[in-house]
Amino acid sequence: PDAVAEGVNPLCGDEITIELGFDGDRVSEVAVDGQGCSISQSSASMMTEAIKGKTRVEIEALTQRFRDMMSLDGEADIGLDPERPGAVLGDLEALQGVRKYPVRIKCASLGWNVLMEALDGTPRT
Repeated sequence: PDAVAEGVNPLCGDEITIELGFDGDRVSEVAVDGQGCSISQSSASMMTEAIKGKTRVEIEALTQRFRDMMSLDGEADIGLDPERPGAVLGDLEALQGVRKYPVRIKCASLGWNVLMEALDGTPRT
């Protein structure tokens, strides 16, 4: 792998390791390993599908969009503007109901936070 990061959610016991492989500036391979609640595992699994083939800039936009959607009050959620890069989350939108349960937001966000840590360990292009 070209980048690796690990993360833990001590409140729920979730543990996730993400490995990224790149082809040029695009993510070509994503591996997620770990254990935890169904929310963290499903969010991380859906994330892997969403980021394949995307550039760092596209992934950062997608991650911010996901974080906006998961904001506690939803105020940061700008809605689905297809003109905004990374704005449309597709299947990931199924997770928006998690924000009704504040303790579980960390579960859904863990994989995304670890993803950004992995990207921070790679050169910006």
